[in-house]
Amino acid sequence: MYKETDLIALLHDIPEHHLRRGDVGTVAYVYETDPNENGRLYDVEFMNAAGNTLAVVSLRENAMQPVELQNVVLHLREQAA
Repeated sequence: MYKETDLIALLHDIPEHHLRRGDVGTVAYVYETDPNENGRLYDVEFMNAAGNTLAVVSLRENAMQPVELQNVVLHLREQAA
């Protein structure tokens, strides 16, 4: 289970939000749902390095993995307008 402010990485692309597998986001909100109903639901905010929000997406636990900062490699890529 994740808590608010935890860093996560996506386990799959989300093309409609221009997000890719491995993109790192911050858990912004944890819904109090029954964990037996496809896992807990989380709102996750994805930002660029300047701090601008790119997307806020609701995700289940099986769509993300925890991030340990010592394992993060920064990568430059173009963002959709």
